Amino acid sequence: MKALRRPEVILGVLLFVVLIGGWELIVRLLDVPPIVLPPPSEVARAMVDTIGSRSFAFHLGITLYEILAGFALGGLAGLLLGVAIGQSRLLEKTLYPYLVAFQSVPKVAIAPLFVIWFGFDAGSKIVITATVAFFPVLANTIAGLRATPADQIELMTAFTATRWQTFWGVRLPQALPYIAVGVDVGMMMAVIGAIVGEFVGAKAGLGFLILQKNFSMDMAGVFAILIVLSAIGVGLHLLIQWLRRRLIFWVDHDPDDAAPG
Repeated sequence: MKALRRPEVILGVLLFVVLIGGWELIVRLLDVPPIVLPPPSEVARAMVDTIGSRSFAFHLGITLYEILAGFALGGLAGLLLGVAIGQSRLLEKTLYPYLVAFQSVPKVAIAPLFVIWFGFDAGSKIVITATVAFFPVLANTIAGLRATPADQIELMTAFTATRWQTFWGVRLPQALPYIAVGVDVGMMMAVIGAIVGEFVGAKAGLGFLILQKNFSMDMAGVFAILIVLSAIGVGLHLLIQWLRRRLIFWVDHDPDDAAPG
């Protein structure tokens, strides 16, 4: 009940009601065809039918597996490479420009190549997802390691600390808030990467379901799956925020989060 007394919760609920009610009203008054923009009531019915179908759990599991596996692969690669580049100016000047160039290539354009190389199963989707989730973690890791105050590094040097002692004692703790932001962004990008991979070529998954419903002109079903994907993204975001508050406890957070229930 405490959450209901918070103004942001009340305003969020009111905004949701206004948006959904306005959407329904405009569609009904203007007699917009469902194939152009289905009303929320039709989307709700389509969502019940979709979630209640026997195959939905299978497709949902495939997409979640691709998201989490691709993020784990891309996030770990971005973290390790970010640490290496953040510790070496030489790597930053020689390797980082190539990584930026690769990031600038639209993943939609190279996704068909990954499907050809790794097949139509989940493997190609995991690789595509990893390439999308990789760069936010990499860039934020480098930025966090570079943000360490110079006086702290000088203090560690004065105490004759080794390079790795300075890294573990000063640089990494200072970089963790930056890394957490990169992980959060990378996870959201992983959701997009998995769906892009499924659009290019897939036999299962929520992206595969979207294509099927597009072919059958079931726009309400498309919106229903998009809402499911949004819920997945919000859920993963909240999970990462919860972990951030537990693991990086020395960073200031919203005082309401720490208030006793």
